[in-house]
Amino acid sequence: MTQRERRVYLIRALLLERGEDPEGAVPAEEGEQKRLLRALMNVRPPRIAAGDFLEIQDAYLQAETAAKGVTDVGDLRPAEEGICLWRGDITTLRCGAIVNAANSQMLGCFVPCHGCIDNAIHTFAGVQLRLACAELMERQGHEEPTGGAKLTPAFNLPCRYVLHTVGPIVTGRLTDRQERQLASCYRSCLALAAEHGIESVAFCCISTGEFRFPPERAAEIAVETVRACRKEFGVQVVFNVFKESDERIYRRLLKPGE
Repeated sequence: MTQRERRVYLIRALLLERGEDPEGAVPAEEGEQKRLLRALMNVRPPRIAAGDFLEIQDAYLQAETAAKGVTDVGDLRPAEEGICLWRGDITTLRCGAIVNAANSQMLGCFVPCHGCIDNAIHTFAGVQLRLACAELMERQGHEEPTGGAKLTPAFNLPCRYVLHTVGPIVTGRLTDRQERQLASCYRSCLALAAEHGIESVAFCCISTGEFRFPPERAAEIAVETVRACRKEFGVQVVFNVFKESDERIYRRLLKPGE
């Protein structure tokens, strides 16, 4: 099957699953097809998918990621010992684990085509990730506390695992408690990675997007916490940024030899 054939198959299957008639519902233009497929995946509740669907979905997502280009953590140049800075799409990074800035329900973003990292990670991992998260949270029996972390397979992402952590939500003045909670996100992820023998972890800019944590202070906490914990846990760290402004902040904070 071509990528277009896979995409049309997946759209039709997801529409049928929702009880909707797929006839005439699939757009002709590639970009519109991709947007519709992503939206349908985003709103799909956690449930088991048929084997044929998963086989085609997995082939489709892996080809899409390959087309974007995969970066291997081993090819990154350290900014200082054991720490790299990389600007790019975290869903294309091959490493031990990437960190997802999740919400307390840990089920991913249900807003169609939303621009948050939670949405992107769940989209390109595939529908298996939401089900894995739902099963994990059902066993836990309560929402994930702020500053905590959970581990799942990465499914169709080039990394091996996803570390899901819940950052603090800032609604007014930044508080000391919120700063401690953010530091706990980094410690929890590193401790969980070490527990599972994961050698490299790529952190996104936790809480600085929809959760409105000031980016500069968030970066300071991230660097301080990772420096304090990295040798204890023996994990290589990548600070992943997407915006140029965040890259400038981290370049200023990360200095070789420190």
